[in-house]
Amino acid sequence: EQLGAAVAGSVCGAYVLWLTFRAPAAAKARTVKFWGFDGPLGAWVVIWGAMTMIVSVPFDNWWHGAYGLDVQILSPPHTVLMLGIFGIQIGILLFTLAAQNRTQPDGDAGTGHDPDNVPIQRRGKGSTAFVYASGVLIMMVALAPYEIIGYANAWHRSLFYNVTAGGFPILLLGIARTARARWPATSAAAIYMGIMLATMWILQRIPAVPKLAPIYNPVTHMVPLAFPFVLIPPALAIDLLERQSGRIRSDWLHALLAGVAFVGVMFMVHWFFAYFMLSPHARNFWFGADKWPYMYQVREWRHQFWFPIGAGATSMVWPIVRALLVATMLATVSARIGLAWGNFAKRVLR
Repeated sequence: EQLGAAVAGSVCGAYVLWLTFRAPAAAKARTVKFWGFDGPLGAWVVIWGAMTMIVSVPFDNWWHGAYGLDVQILSPPHTVLMLGIFGIQIGILLFTLAAQNRTQPDGDAGTGHDPDNVPIQRRGKGSTAFVYASGVLIMMVALAPYEIIGYANAWHRSLFYNVTAGGFPILLLGIARTARARWPATSAAAIYMGIMLATMWILQRIPAVPKLAPIYNPVTHMVPLAFPFVLIPPALAIDLLERQSGRIRSDWLHALLAGVAFVGVMFMVHWFFAYFMLSPHARNFWFGADKWPYMYQVREWRHQFWFPIGAGATSMVWPIVRALLVATMLATVSARIGLAWGNFAKRVLR
């Protein structure tokens, strides 16, 4: 990942230098000045993200020297690393947003300038690039809480619905509000799932054996991540709702409807799909169930739900309703932030 950070930072740095010293006036009109240099807003954010990733290396080395090897995603050095990765992703989003927003929608004739004198072009591929970059960002957000909700064993936990309701509506509503594509949120969710599934299928084919103790679970191939969150159905619901945004009086009402739709669809899909994922029918190449890293002591817990909603209660109805109400409130706030981000993002031109 450090090579990727160096390449991203170097390319954006070279682009900033070219814009500052060699670019024509029309190109400089699309830039933001910082410390005397001219560059797109996205380039500055990418450079910040790359520097953050590189700084995490000596921090990670010190951490291992002080506390030994770790296998957790959210250790302090890994958190700094992920912040840098997010920075690069956000910078790329801003790049593609500016390219999309400088392109007039189909049906608008001619070329012109925005109020800040940034040239507007007739056509471009910014929207496609923005949707793809959004799918990669969704993947990064999905990986952050992987250790606590990534396995289907956790899909009956209230924590699963709280975390997904707090994290994904921001992205999906922002994408649906911003992108000039027919099904933007659905497409971005499909890109996320496609990348994760392709990775899962490929890693299972690569021979490997563990060489770092303790080895509780001998494996003979790379261990893939678990089956991804099924985000296409809730993303489709959000896209359908966004198509009716002209009839919705306020963004808060829109956010409430989106929160209800997101949590309702996530619950219907994952609650029942989790039963399948824990069954013998999912223990195959295509679904990749019951594949655990070498440091796990695999026992009967791997085929059970972890801390399910209403465990030990005489009736599961009220615990489920209460959990979904809390998740819906989180999703509503998350969706409202996503709409605010989308309204801002539509004005990004530099």
